[in-house]
Amino acid sequence: MAFSKWLKLPETKEIKSIDDVSTTELHGSIILKKQFLKRIYLENYQQFIQSIGENYLSKKIVELGSGGGFIKDIIPNAITSDVIELPQVEMCFSALEMPFENNSVDAFVMIDVLHHINDSEAFFVEALRCLKPGGKIVMIEPANTLWGGFIYRNFHHEPFNSKGGWGFESTGPMSSANGAIPWILFIRDRKLFNEKFPQYQINIIKHHTPFRYLISGGVSMRQLLPSYFYGLVKGFEIMLTPFNRGLGMFMTVEIEKMR
Repeated sequence: MAFSKWLKLPETKEIKSIDDVSTTELHGSIILKKQFLKRIYLENYQQFIQSIGENYLSKKIVELGSGGGFIKDIIPNAITSDVIELPQVEMCFSALEMPFENNSVDAFVMIDVLHHINDSEAFFVEALRCLKPGGKIVMIEPANTLWGGFIYRNFHHEPFNSKGGWGFESTGPMSSANGAIPWILFIRDRKLFNEKFPQYQINIIKHHTPFRYLISGGVSMRQLLPSYFYGLVKGFEIMLTPFNRGLGMFMTVEIEKMR
């Protein structure tokens, strides 16, 4: 009990609601301070660049659920957005009703956002409207692997229901979620997704990061190893790459609008 209390970051102990603006701002400061977590975000942003292509600086890129992230430090032309008004975010709107013209967006990028959207089908309909032909949705989401599913079901505060549907009742932008939604859509129900959205092509489903996020402590727990161990842990994860379908805690999904 004492150890679990020690694990909790002191600055998070007074959080009253995860849906408060102040909580998101606190999470942003934690991401920048914790080197394990910050470097994971940096690698996520580099994944976005890799998916979008070398000419990403000339494209219209919209980050959904920007929250406390720092994408503009890496992709300065990205338009930041969130469903709640935040001082550091440029636009406020729901991913189910976006203020963009038809065929006008080159890419939507998102980190841990899809599983907070309460109507996945409606989101993909809306994204399809906004994306240019050849435009992409690139997301990094929880993975329902043997290891990842075990961690999320037993040690994470968000619901993780692999038997659920494509949506859930929304109670708040951050407090309502189903971490299994990405697995449901792109693995369990992939055939159904393809039937509903023949205009989309799923280019990439990649499982990764079995240990670094846990070691980082996320935005609520202490980092478990000194920052100089990051490269060693990443190297160990690279060695385990062939086993990521069973070990990865996250999945990168790249979807392209074909027409």
